[in-house]
Amino acid sequence: MKKILTSLALLGLVVAGTAAIAAEEEHNAAAPTHFPINEPKEMSWSFSGPFGTYDKGQLQRGFKVYKEVCSACHSMNLVAFRTLQGPTGLGYSEAQIKSLAASYTIHDGPNDAGDMFDRPGKPSDYFPAPFANEQAAASANGGAAPPDMSLLAKARGVERGFPQFVFDIFTQYDAGGPDYIHSLLTGYDQTPPAGMVIPEGTHYNPYFMSGVSLKMPKPLSDGQVTYDDGAPQTVDQYSRDVATFLAWAAEPHMEERKKTGFRVLFFLLAFGILVYLTKRRVWADVAH
Repeated sequence: MKKILTSLALLGLVVAGTAAIAAEEEHNAAAPTHFPINEPKEMSWSFSGPFGTYDKGQLQRGFKVYKEVCSACHSMNLVAFRTLQGPTGLGYSEAQIKSLAASYTIHDGPNDAGDMFDRPGKPSDYFPAPFANEQAAASANGGAAPPDMSLLAKARGVERGFPQFVFDIFTQYDAGGPDYIHSLLTGYDQTPPAGMVIPEGTHYNPYFMSGVSLKMPKPLSDGQVTYDDGAPQTVDQYSRDVATFLAWAAEPHMEERKKTGFRVLFFLLAFGILVYLTKRRVWADVAH
């Protein structure tokens, strides 16, 4: 009897061990070996390429998405209110910028008495952060502090392998960050592959570049932000608009840079032609 019980116990251990091994193999088969799991979708942007320019209407819509949704968690410490004004900004007037800045409360000081105080914002102020410090931001967001969005469109972006990076040299592809942001924001609500383990308290997104999931829940939903210009109020449109705004925030003088580049190229071309013609003229009567 003891031998039978011992045999049954050993058989149970073998079955349990086999099941554990099978489960581990299934998990390993489902676990990704690279991130992001899906490459970002290459979008068509008005600002992309050597002749690209910003769409002012789209910039204003993107700013509205940031202001009403993203700014609750993400700071923009390197962007001043006054940069949104004028031809290099979002097209707002001086009065609009003053009104926008005054709608924010700025913690300033010390005053003559040595005390800190709150005051309405001025155009020269920078967008205030939603949290007092990084530790407070992490505590309020499940242990992961949301990144500052000032340079996010330049700081993010997936490396493109061969032969894409070769073509990028000729097409002047420079929208890796906006492509990634758009794909990430529209990449929620997808079911992970069978067997893939998603840590508790995180959210699966195959476009996230640092792991199988991230702490940030889906931030956008259809109809969440009201547009006044008749643009579609969808997650896809919101994502396009805020990605464009973040591209501008990271490089507000892009249009001027491109214009300067074309002027330099034209000057070098004209200078090269003049040098060649001068050389022909100087050496025309000299025997070779």
